[in-house]
Amino acid sequence: MSLSAAEDDSASEIHLPADIGWEMLDKSKFFLLGAALFSGVSATLYPIVVLKTRQQVSASGCPCLRMAVSILKHEGLRGFYRGFGTSLMGTIPARALYMGALEMTKSNVGSATVKLGFSEVSASAIANAAAGLSAAMAAQLIWTPIDVVSQRLMVQGGNNSRGTANNLIRYNGGIDAFRKIIYRDGVRGLYRGFGISILTYAPSNAVWWASYSIAHRAIWGGVGCYCCKKDDEGSFRPNGKAVVAVQGLSAAIASGVAALVTMPLDTIKTRLQVLDGEGNGRRPPTFLQTVRNLVKEGGLGACYRGLGPRWVSMSMSATTMITTYEFLKRLSTKNQESFAS
Repeated sequence: MSLSAAEDDSASEIHLPADIGWEMLDKSKFFLLGAALFSGVSATLYPIVVLKTRQQVSASGCPCLRMAVSILKHEGLRGFYRGFGTSLMGTIPARALYMGALEMTKSNVGSATVKLGFSEVSASAIANAAAGLSAAMAAQLIWTPIDVVSQRLMVQGGNNSRGTANNLIRYNGGIDAFRKIIYRDGVRGLYRGFGISILTYAPSNAVWWASYSIAHRAIWGGVGCYCCKKDDEGSFRPNGKAVVAVQGLSAAIASGVAALVTMPLDTIKTRLQVLDGEGNGRRPPTFLQTVRNLVKEGGLGACYRGLGPRWVSMSMSATTMITTYEFLKRLSTKNQESFAS
């Protein structure tokens, strides 16, 4: 997002494009275009998510490249898109809820902190942190059930399911998976791992936004003036390509930090949501049992299985998200002329 408010008020400051607030958006256009744009992003990144998920539930620690070759050999390209339909159906409302919560929280908290006497820099940081936190928590209400179903479909393909850490029930598509999970565990089964999902994604969002803010300012402060043209007033104004490049690089750096910090929790969450625990009297494994199994399989390193695909997925997702999101906001403004530059 634009961090123009976070720049120092000096004669030679870098003027970034003005931020677009919630009240400036055409809401129907914002959500409709957002659904289309982010569906395309999800389709592009989905194969990496499949690889990450299969590595996390694998008991053998199969390398990423070997697993990708195995999927391609035994299942074809279709294997990289198992559960995508279910995931997409959940991504659209979850993303809409995320974007709505993000913008409303940022707008309200930003205004409140300014009124309380905080500087624009502090108000912006607090608002973005609160917005990321609330958006992540709101989206999990929809995303957790979709995550449970789509991840189970991801890992049951071909020969790759044989290497998982436990036996898996077979599903014939998303609807069949929903029905079997509810029959077996009730609605509670669809929210398996909900608590740890919040513990994973809420801190991840907080770490991401904090890291993004630091990286963004550091990049502009270090090399920003070389990407800008100086105007008649002595201020630096970046062109559109420079803004996108810095946003993308900052997002990739922030994603790497967030992936490292939250990877163990994400691995535990994935196993809680996917594995059925037939070896445990048909009861789902508990948090502590999952941790013990991971440590027994490969020590601390087992908690970081799938780190490579997750890092790549988070970096690509964040880079495309941040640039697509800014583009979406500009397309959705009520007064396009005010933001044409």
